[in-house]
Amino acid sequence: MPNSRDTPRRVTIDPEGPLLVEGPVEVTDGDGEVHVSDRFTVAICTCRRSRTYPWCDTSHRRRRRPPRPTPEQGEEDTS
Repeated sequence: MPNSRDTPRRVTIDPEGPLLVEGPVEVTDGDGEVHVSDRFTVAICTCRRSRTYPWCDTSHRRRRRPPRPTPEQGEEDTS
């Protein structure tokens, strides 16, 4: 088995949600506390609404941004 430092971790960015990181991972928060997960994929909170921060608990789903209006819906095209 290759050394984990030789194998890059895959990080998936979801603009509406968490960062998905292939595990296992260690996350150091702003206070210096280290959080460890050995799951095969870890969802890391980016909205700071999670009660289990730094892990995502899907709190971002409760406060979604409304979709942007399209030109057909009356927004002026400024391009």
